[in-house]
Amino acid sequence: MHRPAAFVLQSKHWQPGLAAAIITAAVLLTGTYIMIKFYYHPSPNPAKVALFLEEAGLQYEVVPVDTRKGEQFTPSFLAINPNAKTPALVDGDAVIFDSSAIMLYLAEKTGRFLPQNTPKARGELLSWLMFIGSGIGPYSGQAVHFKHFAPDPKEYAVNRYAYEAERHWGILDARLGKQRYMVGDAYTIIDMSVWGWARAVPFILGPEAWTQLPNVKRLLDEINARPAAARAEALATQHEFKKEMDDEARKNMFPGNARLA
Repeated sequence: MHRPAAFVLQSKHWQPGLAAAIITAAVLLTGTYIMIKFYYHPSPNPAKVALFLEEAGLQYEVVPVDTRKGEQFTPSFLAINPNAKTPALVDGDAVIFDSSAIMLYLAEKTGRFLPQNTPKARGELLSWLMFIGSGIGPYSGQAVHFKHFAPDPKEYAVNRYAYEAERHWGILDARLGKQRYMVGDAYTIIDMSVWGWARAVPFILGPEAWTQLPNVKRLLDEINARPAAARAEALATQHEFKKEMDDEARKNMFPGNARLA
């Protein structure tokens, strides 16, 4: 009797490189394989999902979503993510949006890049995953928006979001000053999630920010040296995305501004 691939993928005895072997075996046994569809834009949240997919050796199809062209508002994409944000993932019958949900889904599906299966480690994993999703991402994103794109007057907003972004990054740096990785000694989805945003720290906080975040920079450099990170970064150049922040892009990126007209 053959065990289904899903059973093996969730096994605690997972070994590196097993994903490709399981996929090959599944194709040979059934003659079919449902490719993961990864809805991608070259920004921090999709980047961390790309890193996981590359680290795990999973086969996937990239579906580019050019947000500056407004492709996130097409009916076909809204059917996948009604919030009109990237990334999103379709894996057979499973449809997942929000990068934190996707990271947890993939980690549990494959049994990889999770800490030890203890209540303590699980609590740390979930806490830091939500911290990045509800703190690092939103405050960094708003800091970028008001610093680089919002019209004047904006001093109050720039100060508020820059302060909160700096505070949140400082918490991560303090954590990484005590240990190599975010959750103990294991490289997990939390470190990948930090990497996704850490790549943009100079744009978020300014070029001098690394002097205040040496431990985050250490983790960033370590992950950047991994081959999977280079492959994840390369996705941005393998597809064409609009780079200009012109009137069309502003309309699509900041649709709420139409209410001010």
